[in-house]
Amino acid sequence: MKVSIITVVYNNKSTISDAIESVLTQTYKNIEYIIVDGASSDGTVDVIKSYGDKINKFVSEPDNGLYDAMNKGIELATGDVVGILNSDDFYVDRFVIDKIVKEFKEKKVDSVYADLVYVKPENLEKIVRYYDSSKFHPSKFAYGWMPAHPTFFVKKWVYEKYGRFKTDYKIAADYEILVRFLEKYKINYFYLDEVIVKMRMGGISTRGFKSNYILNKEIIKACRENGISTNWLKVVSKYPRKILGLLKK
Repeated sequence: MKVSIITVVYNNKSTISDAIESVLTQTYKNIEYIIVDGASSDGTVDVIKSYGDKINKFVSEPDNGLYDAMNKGIELATGDVVGILNSDDFYVDRFVIDKIVKEFKEKKVDSVYADLVYVKPENLEKIVRYYDSSKFHPSKFAYGWMPAHPTFFVKKWVYEKYGRFKTDYKIAADYEILVRFLEKYKINYFYLDEVIVKMRMGGISTRGFKSNYILNKEIIKACRENGISTNWLKVVSKYPRKILGLLKK
């Protein structure tokens, strides 16, 4: 089973190597690693090029934002399974992809997801919040809840049949695509009960009131576009769960 891993980056020279190293050191060898850069100008491209042909496919050109870049990566992917690793994130150990592939083979599923932890950018061992995906069920989309997207691996045919990321979303296209795959089209899935990704705090969906307002507005939009009834009260009810994530860390 071939696994395509996509990393999208723009001007992130300081952390891109952590993401790259966490992929290149995986014990599972049938990995196609794709990096899509948005024409960075801070030295990111030089860092990526220093890995030479260890990066299977590399594109550096202007794009129309994060989700457009992800779609470019999906277009380039030739694996049976596709995962997306953000340039600020990294896998927790060398065995992550081995474990993911094992679940795909044994459980005969279309997708696999797991848990992640948010860490302090200045101290990657300091856990700030635990993102527990264990209680997820598609019925919880209406309440603003989804599995941790950076841990989500899915068969390539799902993108080909049901579409890619919608680029009219600013923050929540990952939410919309999970609603579409898991609820609207009801692909099957398996939850791997462990942390597989560390995410640095400070991503676009974790920044302040304005970003959270846009995020929640887009969550409601994503639900309604895919036939799920929801409202602001339901969506903001997810915040107590986030507090529990702070306690669980």
